[in-house]
Amino acid sequence: MSGERFRYDRAALEQFGAALFRASGLGQEAADVTARLLVEADAMGHDTHGLAQEAVYLKALDDGHMIADSQPDVIRDKGAALTWDGRYQPGLWLTWRAVQTALDRAGQFGTASIAIRRSHHIGCLAAFLPLITERGYLGLLYSSDPAIKAVAPFGAVEQIYTPDPIACGIPTRSEPILVDVSASGTTIGLSMRAIAAGERLGGDWLVDANGRATDDPAILLADPPGALLPLGGADRGHKGFGLGLMVEALTSGLGGFGRLQGPTHQGASVFLQVFDPDAFGGGEAFLDETQHLADLCRNARTAPGAPPVRLPGQRGLALKRQAESNGVPLHPTILPALQPWAARYGIAPPPPRG
Repeated sequence: MSGERFRYDRAALEQFGAALFRASGLGQEAADVTARLLVEADAMGHDTHGLAQEAVYLKALDDGHMIADSQPDVIRDKGAALTWDGRYQPGLWLTWRAVQTALDRAGQFGTASIAIRRSHHIGCLAAFLPLITERGYLGLLYSSDPAIKAVAPFGAVEQIYTPDPIACGIPTRSEPILVDVSASGTTIGLSMRAIAAGERLGGDWLVDANGRATDDPAILLADPPGALLPLGGADRGHKGFGLGLMVEALTSGLGGFGRLQGPTHQGASVFLQVFDPDAFGGGEAFLDETQHLADLCRNARTAPGAPPVRLPGQRGLALKRQAESNGVPLHPTILPALQPWAARYGIAPPPPRG
């Protein structure tokens, strides 16, 4: 998207974001964790799901749609399988707590699964994965929003479900592999940003009400509206459709709360699963296998003049290293959206780095 991006000190951005959350009523831990994970997303290049979400969260807190509380309700606890009701508490903080709990339980049982119903939005899934891979564990994370419709089932033109992201963190003996993809061809956030800028998307990732594939995100606001296409588009979208159904079942289905209940404001159904390789074929054998596969992929022959293979997460980790040394680049719309909240609470935004 167009516009000049300035870089900001990471710690300053985290402090600014946390101060706004604390002023809005969040406790210290929830405010700090939420701000840190939002900035982590920006540092990794996922700038529609980083601090771009903070103004949305602050409004949700102001409206009472996000609850500033300290404990999820435990619906079931079977040791290696848990279900929480988040009651629309901050989603990044709830998911962070779920990761900590799942890591502890996986160390005890070999694997742990946690379903969270009625969480608020959980931001960028990739931001959670290093918390898991740093322990040498394998992690899977899925999310949907039963209050929102945007994606059409393959062969339809009606919005039915959300982009339903799928994330997987795979440790290796070098950099981890960090997979974060949606079951749709693009996301709601990127589409809305393009609409606001009067721009089109990079491919025919949507379908209009007449069934024509298009790169124009404005069809989402048409009357009648179009929809996002499943991953694979008009030609192979049955694959993304299947993945979306899987995510909906793992999140809302296992959590016991979803579209059937008709929620009316933004939230999330979440499913997290963590594996300790030592409980299976062995941690060292696991790392040998994942590193060998990563090396095979990196060294795979490419077309003449083409760059080498880039593994999932490789670019995000490189951007994160650059952000640590040179500052976090922010999309030019992010801080202006937070300015009214900064003025309301008397908190000065950080200046860009020189």
